[in-house]
Amino acid sequence: MEIALVGIGKIAVDQHVPAIAGSPDWSLAATVSRRGRVDGVESYTDFAEMLERRSDIRVVSLCLPPVPRFDYAASAIAAGRHVMLEKPPGASLSECHRLSEMARAQRVSLFATWHSREAAMVAPAKAWLADKTLRRLSVIWKEDVRRWHPGQDWIWEPGGLGVFDPGINALSIVTEILPDPIHLTEATLEVPENKQGPIAAALRFAHPGGADVSAVFDWRQEGDQTWSIEVETDQGVLALHDGGARMVVDGVEQSADGPALTGEYPRLYARMAELVASGQSDTDLSPLRHVADAFLLGRRVLTAPFVD
Repeated sequence: MEIALVGIGKIAVDQHVPAIAGSPDWSLAATVSRRGRVDGVESYTDFAEMLERRSDIRVVSLCLPPVPRFDYAASAIAAGRHVMLEKPPGASLSECHRLSEMARAQRVSLFATWHSREAAMVAPAKAWLADKTLRRLSVIWKEDVRRWHPGQDWIWEPGGLGVFDPGINALSIVTEILPDPIHLTEATLEVPENKQGPIAAALRFAHPGGADVSAVFDWRQEGDQTWSIEVETDQGVLALHDGGARMVVDGVEQSADGPALTGEYPRLYARMAELVASGQSDTDLSPLRHVADAFLLGRRVLTAPFVD
């Protein structure tokens, strides 16, 4: 199937373009971006023009920042195109629900992707936890914003999520692997004096079985980067490391089938092909709901200015 890629920035170049190129399901037929290009692929700077001229392209993958993404997605759905959304699926829950309604009305597929759920050991972790009683879950998600988001001012603005841009990856894994739903009860958000978005956050959640569930996100980590989830149960301790690429159970490293993190985006595009073929959508918003709750309930603490 032919697909158009909209927003040719870092994530598109690093992940989406290689995933499409290596997929047996997809052919990259066009791109839309103000500055970015992909060699050998027809390019546009105006999305409406692409939709008009390339009516043969039935699927659109949106890699834009979350704030402008709604208008592009709404236009694509109105034009009868299937839409794939980079995470987070939107700048607000309301606009995500609206897109779902539009997709149902137009009978097109809508896929709200969560790439970290496709990390190699997330599915094995979910299977291991399925029959166990949770006692404690803690998330430590610390990385260097200067390394991963250099010069991307939009992530500090309203709708950009701040540290929840990577933190939502952890929440997407937690909501995938836990058998029971959780909800946020309190949060502390550290906000630089010169920014709108938080640079760090500490969260606590309620679990129906009374388990202790917490998360710490920080964008100021230098040196080694930390993307870990530790889960204590009545039958042992499971730990996910490297964003879900590695799993350790009671101190024993578990083996993965196939590639680790390099397989996340290929698996997303394989899933999109399945959704289009079956006429279905996949729009789970639970990770974004936790982020919205953190902004609603969070106690804000001003911290030192951040300079990229």
